[in-house]
Amino acid sequence: MKIRRILATAVAAAVTTPAVFLSAAPAFADTKPSAPSTQKPATHGDDSDEDMPSLEELKAAVALAQKAYDDAVAEVAKAKADIEALDKADHPLKAAADAAKKTADEAAAKKSAADEELAKAEEAKRVVDADTSATEEQKTAAAAAVTAAKTAADEAATAKTAADTKAKEASKALADASVEAFRVLGLAQKVEKAAKKDLDEAKEELAFYEEIGEECKEGPDVKVAVSGPKTVTAGVPTVFSLRVTNTSGHTLDTVNAFIDAVRLPAPGTEIDEETDFSQYVIPVEWSSADVLEWTKVTDEFESIEVGKLAKGASYDVKLRLTVDAKAPAGKGMLFGYGEYENNDGSCGIGEDYASLNFGILAAKGDKPTPKPSETTPTPAPSATTGGNTNTTQQGGSSNTPVNGSLAATGANNTLPLGLAAAGAVALGAGALVVARRRKAGANA
Repeated sequence: MKIRRILATAVAAAVTTPAVFLSAAPAFADTKPSAPSTQKPATHGDDSDEDMPSLEELKAAVALAQKAYDDAVAEVAKAKADIEALDKADHPLKAAADAAKKTADEAAAKKSAADEELAKAEEAKRVVDADTSATEEQKTAAAAAVTAAKTAADEAATAKTAADTKAKEASKALADASVEAFRVLGLAQKVEKAAKKDLDEAKEELAFYEEIGEECKEGPDVKVAVSGPKTVTAGVPTVFSLRVTNTSGHTLDTVNAFIDAVRLPAPGTEIDEETDFSQYVIPVEWSSADVLEWTKVTDEFESIEVGKLAKGASYDVKLRLTVDAKAPAGKGMLFGYGEYENNDGSCGIGEDYASLNFGILAAKGDKPTPKPSETTPTPAPSATTGGNTNTTQQGGSSNTPVNGSLAATGANNTLPLGLAAAGAVALGAGALVVARRRKAGANA
């Protein structure tokens, strides 16, 4: 799940239930909000510039991440080279293991030869002992030969045992070194993977700042409003409304709206840096007069494509929320904001966001609640809502990404500044990523 969706959940919860987050781990900010959760979130004017990294700082972060990644790559290469070296004849452990094996093989051959000599001596003595014409001297010599052969065989056996022991020890040392080398390689590869992820994220932040942050400005040109029921029932699709209005003095060529819905953590819920905020996300679908099929808001297709919007015109959208049927009773929040891009390259992000709180009722009984078909058409907005007056929408499926820098470079990964600023107090660095992006746009 993209950072926009995850942090949207976290920030929304921080705005409405700050006490929950302030009881979390020390990783979060130490500064507590001075106003209760019902106070309107702070605007971008309340943010401290020192919280927002500059272009130079972002470039420095990329440079540090690049060095860490390069070092990790070098460590992986070294670990691989160490493994390959273990197979080379001139490696001390390999050489020792090969020499010990050779000695053990030679000792085994000597023992086999000594055993054969002993067998021959014993056979000769048996023949002499059976020969009635053999002299005492012959019998004594045959016995002495057996004794000498047995002594040689015993010595060969002892030497073989010692050589085998050394060979096993040398082989084990080589095998242990190989196991350790592969362990080191595994660790180095994990570090490399983590370093690559950090580098990619640092580059993404820098690219966002350079490509969008310095171009798009916050302003009142796009206004959004949401409305709907005060309660929803888990497992039952519920319809809300979204209106996007062009409040600027001219036509906006490409307008996008972004919407998120979340379940708020229950009071007393333990929240820390390990919390998976994605579990609180409520799936959202949308449709409009010109996009009749319900279209799911996803990481890949997360914008509602309004298209061209004339001066003073509005665009109405139906939103369908379906809380997980297993979700407990509690509270939820729906919020959104708008962005635009014009053909002349100018672009902007709505400085205000719309939000709506609602109650969540637990699912009734055990009977499954059928979900309307994904292709259920939505009636055109009521005339009392103003409809899509003076609007020209982008045609075709909503799954077709909007062309232009906003869609192409990730401007849709931002959050309303007021929302992010309030959440940042409790969420620390995580939410500041969102606030930073909006700040970058505001400073353009």
